Amino acid sequence: MSGFRQTPELRFIEVPGPLAVGEKPRKMAWWDWPAQPEADPHRVVVCVHGLSRQGRDFDVLAQSLTVQARVIAVDVAGRGQSDWLVDPMAYQVGTYAADMAVLLAQLRAQDPLVQVDWVGTSMGGLIGIALAAQPGTGLRRLVLNDVGPVIQWEALCRIGAYVGRNPSFGERQEAIDYLRTLSAGFGPHDDETWTALSVPMLRERDGRWWLHYDPAIGVPVRALTDAADQAAARQVVREGEAALWALYDAIQTRTLLLRGAVSDLLSPETARMMGERGPRARCIEFAGVGHAPTLVAGDQVAAVADFLAQE
Repeated sequence: MSGFRQTPELRFIEVPGPLAVGEKPRKMAWWDWPAQPEADPHRVVVCVHGLSRQGRDFDVLAQSLTVQARVIAVDVAGRGQSDWLVDPMAYQVGTYAADMAVLLAQLRAQDPLVQVDWVGTSMGGLIGIALAAQPGTGLRRLVLNDVGPVIQWEALCRIGAYVGRNPSFGERQEAIDYLRTLSAGFGPHDDETWTALSVPMLRERDGRWWLHYDPAIGVPVRALTDAADQAAARQVVREGEAALWALYDAIQTRTLLLRGAVSDLLSPETARMMGERGPRARCIEFAGVGHAPTLVAGDQVAAVADFLAQE
């Protein structure tokens, strides 16, 4: 494995659509994990995180998968090292899917024989559904981590209660502890693992610690959960679910669904339906985990790696 790097390289790609803060052209960041020599040189695994997370969530999974393929872990717009958007209401799946389509087009321009697998946690899974439903994207495999066409209203309200509130902390450990209180659904992690998951989420500025993302990513969520007319807001959610089911039903890519057994976002009924329609996803549940599995534990990593290794 001579020359194999154990840390990823940060790269950027300019994307069209909504502008960055300052009305400037926008760049999307992604972390590039090179494949090990024995890997298939034409395979790439694209990993995309959840609503308030960032690409370094996939460090453990990526290092495991480099024996199979090159791994790209994206910072979605407004998160991590990617530019923030000038328009808060542009923080939507449609924007993110368009950004990812630009990245996929670049990968295909660099290697016409490339085969792309997709691993998406929560929001990253919704982006994957949107892309996999389009015949031109040609995804080889799709992994949906604790997400489907139906998102439970209670989970939306839980997320809306904290995302984008923009707290700051005097000490890094205080910020790490705060993130832990928000993320009980991630399941048990020892202190070392939790610190590794949390440090990329933080930025130090003016002697205080802040979360990495644009607080405005919470605006579209709270536009629904805090709406004065809750009946109308729920109707918007139902219409969104119908559109997502239509996309899901159009998917022909072999699909794996991961579910935290006590998830409040992906219900057992939705998981069952996903196994019966569209790509008929195979579902694996993880005991003692809610929303969402972090893909750090050995059994979670193995589930993804084994699925992607299949021909």
